[in-house]
Amino acid sequence: PEDTVTSSFASFIRAARPEHLSPTVRQRSKRMILDSIGVGLVGSTTRVFDIALRYCRELYSSVAVSSVYGKPGVKLSPTLAAFTNGVATHSMDFDDTWHPATHPSGAILPALLAASQMLPPNSKPNGLDFLLAFNIGLEVQGRLMHFSTEAHDIPKRFHPPSVVGTLGSAAATAKLLSLSSAQCCHALGIAASLAGAPMANAATQAKPLHVGNATRLGLEAALLAGRGMEANPLILDDIPGCSGFSAFYSVYQPKPLSMPGEHHEFLLEKQDIAFKRFPAHLGMHWVVDAALSVRNLLINYAGSFSPSLIRTIMLKIPVSKYINRPFPSSEHQARHSFQFNACAALLDGEVGLGSFSESSIHRQELKELLDKVVVEHPEDNVANFDKMYGEVALLLHSGDVLTGKCDTFYGHWRKPLSKESLLKKFRSNASHVLPEEKIETIITLVDNLEYLSDSSQL
Repeated sequence: PEDTVTSSFASFIRAARPEHLSPTVRQRSKRMILDSIGVGLVGSTTRVFDIALRYCRELYSSVAVSSVYGKPGVKLSPTLAAFTNGVATHSMDFDDTWHPATHPSGAILPALLAASQMLPPNSKPNGLDFLLAFNIGLEVQGRLMHFSTEAHDIPKRFHPPSVVGTLGSAAATAKLLSLSSAQCCHALGIAASLAGAPMANAATQAKPLHVGNATRLGLEAALLAGRGMEANPLILDDIPGCSGFSAFYSVYQPKPLSMPGEHHEFLLEKQDIAFKRFPAHLGMHWVVDAALSVRNLLINYAGSFSPSLIRTIMLKIPVSKYINRPFPSSEHQARHSFQFNACAALLDGEVGLGSFSESSIHRQELKELLDKVVVEHPEDNVANFDKMYGEVALLLHSGDVLTGKCDTFYGHWRKPLSKESLLKKFRSNASHVLPEEKIETIITLVDNLEYLSDSSQL
């Protein structure tokens, strides 16, 4: 069908060219690629990654051509490599976050890396093709999230990357594989049938599977469409009485995607990305910065940080059930706990990789701080990554009150990480599994991605 929302998306995927990417979009997306690789590399040291990798190696045998993060010499079939690397990327909740809320890079980058290695030598995409496909995946995710106001807030039903990420992966790999417009349309339709995961699995080892499945299943959707499989060509349209993509969101109002060119502006041009400084849910970054601020006030007040001076720790945070966890008992729960992250920041003066170890989580002095926490939900503090704030107040036994507040943490799109900070994070993450010379090689490859003749080198 002509002139439908779905066909407009398919036409956009087919028609997009590298010259449609502005210098800003190119630079921002390369930052995302570098950060996502680093997060995936450090994620390859986690238990959930080991489970996923062992599952793929033991239960499947296929053409093993695609590389696995952090495991030199290990290769899997393209779809399983995408799955495993997607799990690694989200294993610590350390990956980038956009607005409306989703984790965009982890859902598409592993699929593109795997697909690049899958293609025969005479048809390898170059770096500019790779960068364009990556941005197609971002654009599709962003546009889909703008179809519903529900998507603008911290999610309650479906984990966003499992929904929009699956279609973003399908779009990105469809572009890399040079599918026709009709095949791109079918790839989106097939991906919609493979999408969706419930928020109840947040703060568990199952959550990283959401990103792993999104990137894997999107790749599979594109491969199936390229082999002739068909799906509903109106999957993104609002058809009364028959839910397509609207099944995932309420108040669904789809709009056609304009053709790339001088009248189309990529969303990444207008909306930068948030990069995390430590591995936890994005909402934690507000309360950590607020807690570090009030910690400094207490040190100035008393000469040192002394928990015995504190009677009550007041957190003013948005209403969001799955990240309001008073006493987390596992690393994944701790990464999704306002209370834990505020108290860890107060106690240690920082939050980092080691904050979520078993020994750190179960410290007696941390438990004593958690016992003092009281939560309030001010009406003006909405569950929205563009509007929320974090406030931590210490009510002292003396009667004095010290308050720290964060409206925009360092790493948010309104206060982006500097190049130096991003490189420091990447080097730190990658150093867990790679030697220094390979780390510097990756930095150089990504920085010069437009000029890479064979993207599978990445």
